[in-house]
Amino acid sequence: MSKKQATLDHNYTEDSIQSLDWKEHIRLRPGMYIGKLGDGSAKDDGIYVLIKEVIDNCIDEYVMGYGKTIEIEVREGKVRVRDYGRGIPLGKVVECVSKINTGGKYDSQAFQKSVGLNGVGTKAVNALSMYFRVQSVRQGKTTWAEFERGELQKQKNEQKTDLADGTEVTFVPDNEIFLDYEFRMDYIETMVRNYTYLNVGLKILVNGQEFRSDNGLLDLLNANISDERLYEVIHIKGKDIEVAFTHTTSYGEDYYSFVNGQHTTQGGTHLAAFREAIVKTARDFYGKDFDPSDVRTSITGAISIRIQEPVFESQTKTKLGSINTFPGGPSLRNWINEFVSQQLDNFLHKHPETAEAWKKKILQSERERKEIAGIKKLANERARKANLHNKKLRDCRVHLNDLKNPQRLDTTLFITEGDSASGSITIARDVNTQAVFSLKGKPLNCFGLTKKIVYENEEFNLMQNALDLEDSIENLRYNRIVISTDADVDGMHIRLLLLTFFLQFFPDLVKNGHVFILQTPLFRVRNKKETIYCYSEQEKQQAMQKLGAKPEITRFKGLGEISPDEFKSFIGRKMRLDPVTLTGETSLHGLLDYYMGKNTPERQEFIIRNLRIEEELEPLPEAKAIGEETMIEV
Repeated sequence: MSKKQATLDHNYTEDSIQSLDWKEHIRLRPGMYIGKLGDGSAKDDGIYVLIKEVIDNCIDEYVMGYGKTIEIEVREGKVRVRDYGRGIPLGKVVECVSKINTGGKYDSQAFQKSVGLNGVGTKAVNALSMYFRVQSVRQGKTTWAEFERGELQKQKNEQKTDLADGTEVTFVPDNEIFLDYEFRMDYIETMVRNYTYLNVGLKILVNGQEFRSDNGLLDLLNANISDERLYEVIHIKGKDIEVAFTHTTSYGEDYYSFVNGQHTTQGGTHLAAFREAIVKTARDFYGKDFDPSDVRTSITGAISIRIQEPVFESQTKTKLGSINTFPGGPSLRNWINEFVSQQLDNFLHKHPETAEAWKKKILQSERERKEIAGIKKLANERARKANLHNKKLRDCRVHLNDLKNPQRLDTTLFITEGDSASGSITIARDVNTQAVFSLKGKPLNCFGLTKKIVYENEEFNLMQNALDLEDSIENLRYNRIVISTDADVDGMHIRLLLLTFFLQFFPDLVKNGHVFILQTPLFRVRNKKETIYCYSEQEKQQAMQKLGAKPEITRFKGLGEISPDEFKSFIGRKMRLDPVTLTGETSLHGLLDYYMGKNTPERQEFIIRNLRIEEELEPLPEAKAIGEETMIEV
């Protein structure tokens, strides 16, 4: 036996085996229950999963026919969710939020086609909250309990009340686990809107603002499509299934998929079957063996299904598994395929104008694909040779498509300008999850150009290959694409050119929350005892006041001036990222035409109107849309 093996055997004893109680396990491995922690800058960060877990229980009550209103309040880091359903049975209130494998979802008669099946959700919220309170009201009686990090602190026995039946949960995420987090109301409102689209007639109040839907997925697409539609939305409903889609003038494919009211952001069996059925129907209806990419390019679609006991790939329920079947009946895939194929074929026969518009789009996509086929082959060969010599990409070890790797959601590609900046980030990065792509000068303004330019332009082609993008984001290698440019005029210009590239050719990257802007400090303020990095003039002033006695102040003019040792803290767990988001009202073509098109009088007037002197600390409101605010929203 080797010395190393002997040491390993010696250290592995009975003391190495630990048994954790429910809350200790959740707090030690929160990623198993809520995905990545994050700071609230991304819509899939853990603090939003906490809210979702509580709302899911309210939705399950509504689906079962109890309670048509849900109230949500989010103020100063505290969340309150109140439904008007049946209320948790009073004698089981504490157990339902603190005892694992306890809940009403095991009774299929009490909760049919529920999204919360394992009784884990609210227990995870409880364990990961520095304050957690649950109150239940049933038939004129109420009880409540308060917890701290999963530990019961106070409990109220049953007493009479005039309150309406239902359950109220209040919690504050634990600041020991969620560092420097902040709730973004637009993410919460998007989540709530999706709940209303999937539950027609349900009213949800968010800080007093009312959300509801009367037309389901049709309302969802109408709210999220801003570009020109080639035909009116096809909307089809059946028992436990609803689909809707149309084609627009943008590139890519964009889908919204749901199971029992759960937004499956990573898709799964139901979405795969939906996409297959669309292609099959088009081929059968038009009598031609179209390429699937020609049928689906520029599509925006949505599918919602309700099934008993769905099997997801993780507790966060973002992807439906492949083993879902109907007892004694067809597979889930065949059920969806049969419904969509039959109903869509009927629709196209009844609406020949829609059928003609879709065929015209398919043929246009086919022509464009064949036009760039030869160019693409040569471009991909160039990209492979470039990657062999490692000229542009310093890759990481883990990738987003490593489905079983818990680090996959942390994968990040930094797009940097120049060798000095990429060098610093390359040395400072986490080689497991962080990759670096180095730009050479300013990229091309690609607005108004066809996708042919993606393959003809070396910079864009290499970037596309680094991301593993072809005609969709299905094989995307990194969860976060972080534009990392200097905080000067040239850096802002490069940032806008990169955003134009993504919005022009891969808008679903932005729509699915993959694109971010890296915040790096503008100033370093230090004395002999302490160093403070500041991201704004205001932070600099505060740091100077704190340190006093004439501290040393350094103004970073570029990323290359920041040493690798300093960079480690800026791209580590406390990394500051500004998400690039799209609102439903944003017209991509109109936005890009205004800012990146010809130098129109309107744009000149905008620039003149928003000129500001260097000493001003805050940008004017109208200047925020082009990235001068903390949150870059387009």
